[in-house]
Amino acid sequence: MQDVNYVFDVDGTLTPSRLKIDPEFEKFFLEWVQDKNVYLLTGSDHEKTIEQVGRDIWSQVTESHQCGGNVVYRDGKLVQSCDWKPTAELLSTCQELIDKSPYPLRRGDHLEPRVGLLNISVVGRACSQQEREEYYEWDKVVQERNYICDTLQEKFPTIEATAGGQISVDIHEKGKNKSQIKDKLEGKIVFFGDKTMEGGNDYAIARVLSAPHEVHQVDGWQHTHELLKSI
Repeated sequence: MQDVNYVFDVDGTLTPSRLKIDPEFEKFFLEWVQDKNVYLLTGSDHEKTIEQVGRDIWSQVTESHQCGGNVVYRDGKLVQSCDWKPTAELLSTCQELIDKSPYPLRRGDHLEPRVGLLNISVVGRACSQQEREEYYEWDKVVQERNYICDTLQEKFPTIEATAGGQISVDIHEKGKNKSQIKDKLEGKIVFFGDKTMEGGNDYAIARVLSAPHEVHQVDGWQHTHELLKSI
């Protein structure tokens, strides 16, 4: 029988965005992953992922693919890492776009280099949950993050930029996105993500998973929970 690989985004899929997993869902998920091939696939680094899903889930899944798949952990140990780093010109351009934004609030932590990935945010990752949600609602109307992505990709053709989570943009080397997990897994992939539409940071993996693979666009962790109950 062909192996089935269950691959999960984290923010908005297993947890509320940037918040901790629901305790009851955590208990359910820990039982559900037993005897299955389960992978986490997120733009966050491993510290933030552990903060959200807990060390038990993070260490019990088959692998955790961090920073858009550019860092891989298995059994809690680093097994793969990408050496791409943003250039000074790219960092400078990102800062210029942040400075020119009409959004009035700035809360710090606007540029965050990760392994193989650069995360940027106009409002800043130091914002409160309420401020995060306010920016997200504003951006849905104004589409600032899409504008930032288009601007960066036009100026820097060797990179890709996508809207990540509620407030940020993920930037990485072209092709070094979430889709790279597909070439590392054998068998059917069943993917769960909340931003599989074009422009979202799950789109790269969703668009390469044609039949027999499956893609589940979810509307929050509760939706994921309901889907998993039937598997």
